[in-house]
Amino acid sequence: MCRSKRNLLSALPKCKGFSLPEVVAALIILGLVSSSVLVVINRCMVSAADSALRMRAFEVARENMEALLSRDSVKEMVEYGSSDKYPGIEWQTVVETFYEPITARMWIQAVCSAEYTDTDNEVQTIELTNWLTNMSKEDVRKILEEQQKEEERLAEQIIETEEEAADYAGVDQQTIQQWVENGMLKTEDGYYIKNQLDLYIDNDGNPSIEDRKILAEELAGLGGGKPRGDIPEIGPDGPDEPGVLGPKEECMRRLQEITTPEEFGIWFAECWSVVTN
Repeated sequence: MCRSKRNLLSALPKCKGFSLPEVVAALIILGLVSSSVLVVINRCMVSAADSALRMRAFEVARENMEALLSRDSVKEMVEYGSSDKYPGIEWQTVVETFYEPITARMWIQAVCSAEYTDTDNEVQTIELTNWLTNMSKEDVRKILEEQQKEEERLAEQIIETEEEAADYAGVDQQTIQQWVENGMLKTEDGYYIKNQLDLYIDNDGNPSIEDRKILAEELAGLGGGKPRGDIPEIGPDGPDEPGVLGPKEECMRRLQEITTPEEFGIWFAECWSVVTN
């Protein structure tokens, strides 16, 4: 018995397919789910990268702190550089005195920090602090006496008003204003400095960079060879640690790299604060 082709097709079960709107809706849902998954994966990758950078910075700061604590003696210093192990991470080690108000005592603390740039191109800092020891009354007394002497020396260099500055230099106030426009430096409080006035008097109001450097070296020596707040070494006497610069020594190192009046202005502001604070 033979059947026609039409009869065979009619015998097959009828299946209804997806309509075009249903297919489009399914693709939209699949796209939304896929994009959400990709966003989560991307955030996880960014978080993992930031965590790795943070751990590296912490490792650098911790190694610097351990190296500092292993020394036989320490003194006030500022030390900084770039990590050889992890390029792109900048570190700084500071040993300084501070006043603790609860016990009303002065302490010496070490602060080791490391900076890195995260995936959002923002600078992040890891900082470790360790209180090394408290200072005896005799040490505090010596520091306060030294600070008072330096304040007296510095006060002798200060002229508060423009009129007094003009009288000191033997010129009119307009000339003083011209010297300021030409780069004569003043203190952060706007006071005039006798050494600066002398420099402009001796050079007809137009000193060279070399002349300014010479004056800066004299300025750095106003404190009698010690930065204000110098602290005694902790531990047995011995030679200074190699490669360790105090605040004043660091100022003088930077001074040698100055080539423009603008750079000198920046240096002077920071060096003056080191000498007077």
